[in-house]
Amino acid sequence: QVQLVESGGGLVQPGGSLRLSCAASGFLFNQYGMKWYRQAPGKQRELVAGIGRLRNTTYADSVKGRFTISRDNAKKTVLLQMNSLKPEDTAVYYCRTQIGREDYWGQGTQVTVSS
Repeated sequence: QVQLVESGGGLVQPGGSLRLSCAASGFLFNQYGMKWYRQAPGKQRELVAGIGRLRNTTYADSVKGRFTISRDNAKKTVLLQMNSLKPEDTAVYYCRTQIGREDYWGQGTQVTVSS
């Protein structure tokens, strides 16, 4: 079955960096786009970045120039490199893919940006 497993979250000081990873299994990874979302306490889940099967990318305005999404099809992994982190980046980060009409989400990884 489709599985998405995020890792790499943690506590980091403002201005620091983290790299999130989402390991995928159970589907033809190189045929589907992948997206990162985040949800802060009391807020709606929001799209952070996406990467298509042809490696075209999209970013939320709030993370442009700071975050980079990439994919490694051989390892069936999508990465989110996060630099210049701000306290407002604190959230649970999820990866997602859509296969046909089905949405698949990982369990999330917590990112906390605080001094």
